[in-house]
Amino acid sequence: MDPVIVVGAGPVGLALSLALAAQGVPSVVLDEGNGKDEPRPARTVVLRPDTADLMSRLGCGTVRHEGTRWSGWRSMLRKQELRQLPLDDGGEDLRRGDDRHHWDRDDAYPGDGRDRGDGAYQRGDRGAGADGGPAAPLHIPQHSLSRGLREAAAEHRLVRLVTDSRLDSLEQDAGGVGVHTRGPAATWWRGSYLVGCDGARSTVRKLLGIRFPGRTAVERHAVAALRTELPWPGEAVLHRQPPWSSGGDEITARPLPDGMWRLDWLLPPRGELVTPEALVARVRDTLAGWCGGTPPYELLDTGVYTLHHRLARRWRVDRAFLAGDAAHLLGAIGAQGLDEGLRDVDNLAWKLAQAWHHGASQTLLDSYQAERRTAVAARLRAADQSLPILRSGSGLRMYLPGAARGHDAMLTDAHLGRGALGAPPVYTHSPLTPEPTGPQTLAGAVPGSPVADVRVTAPDGTCARLRDRLCQGRLLVVLVAPGTGVWDRRHWAGAGIMPRLETAVSGLPSPAELLVTESYPGASAHTVLLVRPDGHLVAAFAGVRPAELYAAADIARGGAPATAGSDRTADID
Repeated sequence: MDPVIVVGAGPVGLALSLALAAQGVPSVVLDEGNGKDEPRPARTVVLRPDTADLMSRLGCGTVRHEGTRWSGWRSMLRKQELRQLPLDDGGEDLRRGDDRHHWDRDDAYPGDGRDRGDGAYQRGDRGAGADGGPAAPLHIPQHSLSRGLREAAAEHRLVRLVTDSRLDSLEQDAGGVGVHTRGPAATWWRGSYLVGCDGARSTVRKLLGIRFPGRTAVERHAVAALRTELPWPGEAVLHRQPPWSSGGDEITARPLPDGMWRLDWLLPPRGELVTPEALVARVRDTLAGWCGGTPPYELLDTGVYTLHHRLARRWRVDRAFLAGDAAHLLGAIGAQGLDEGLRDVDNLAWKLAQAWHHGASQTLLDSYQAERRTAVAARLRAADQSLPILRSGSGLRMYLPGAARGHDAMLTDAHLGRGALGAPPVYTHSPLTPEPTGPQTLAGAVPGSPVADVRVTAPDGTCARLRDRLCQGRLLVVLVAPGTGVWDRRHWAGAGIMPRLETAVSGLPSPAELLVTESYPGASAHTVLLVRPDGHLVAAFAGVRPAELYAAADIARGGAPATAGSDRTADID
């Protein structure tokens, strides 16, 4: 079968190629550039715990060595400190234990009005630290992230990187996709599917005739990367309406490795031209305002960027898909567009792998658009609803009791990846989510939500974190069995309900892996969880129920694969 064609070699395109390769699917990555990423210290990305974990699972070594996790979050208004919130790095070193040994026992749908409300992971997931506090985002230069992904892709035999190849033609038929590229070696390429990860000016989107409506210039920021010492080492800082004239409405300082910081100043929507001299003055005034005098600093990079909010009308046309900035643009008030692009990857990769290896129903392929476009649309709606409240700082509402702290809570959630502006999505109303048939088995979680990252053991004795078993194209069946963390495997692997559950798992309509955990938040003993390959809960059962487990697995794969030649366009208004 032909490989999947990935157009674009930014972080989203490279991550998609690696996610496909991890599931045994070959890809060709068409890069219109020369394969080198220009270092720009001021161009950085913030990854939430779920997307940072995804990068690690895909083999991107730079997230560990060239990124930093914030030790805390601090917010201020004028001269007043509103919040100082310690953050937990999630016990990164403890999480990555040797899978050959058991863990020590004492280690210790948004926007539709039906999400979980707080937007945080359940207790025990990587959305919270080991102590139950907020987990720290990962801050990394984008060129470092791209380089780590490119190095991992270059080493994988199933990924072919083709540089200096600009797409100029796209054709589809019942059996695949054909594209033509310009460049030193202009040629036609044939693929089973195609994914446009080619950015905001996506050629794929234009060739497919997909509209890209939205809002222009939602926010503007001046940005600088510098090396200096600030009073809050390792902490991210949000300062609203600082008491010096050049501060503007909002300044953000976010730490990077090696004593580096990225500083952002919110600019007026229109009019102000930021010259190099004016930006240097902002740097000096800000450092003096925070440090009581301008400390020594080394200015490494500067820039001005404008944020737009746009959403493609369709994300799938027959065998062609859109992902990342080609499908959506967002990022105001702390939201991170790359986070959503990587969540596109996590959602789409296992569905394309299912189609490539076993065939897929139209329901499965359409579910990518149904789930991801709905989630991003909810994120954009939440941002649009919040902007008038958060950016109207000169009105009476700023002086109402509790207004400042309410605004601070909204911004904190956005920057830390919580709530409607930043939390991982919940696919409650997905076509892949079974309708509830009885009392809720799992307290505090709904089908479609991200699973908690508990420690699990495979029947062969291999131990890991639940999220470490993702990105392999298999459903996961998790049995909650207290005591398995301390008992020898020989005492429980063939006892109780395990043999019956193993038989049920072996008969599922899609490949599945059976795992056991000693406990799971909200679950009683002998609860059985069915988890999608991207870590979202399908269903939970009280005990072994083979027929119900089979039915839920069939819904999760979108039903029986479609017959050849039945691809169609997925429409959405």
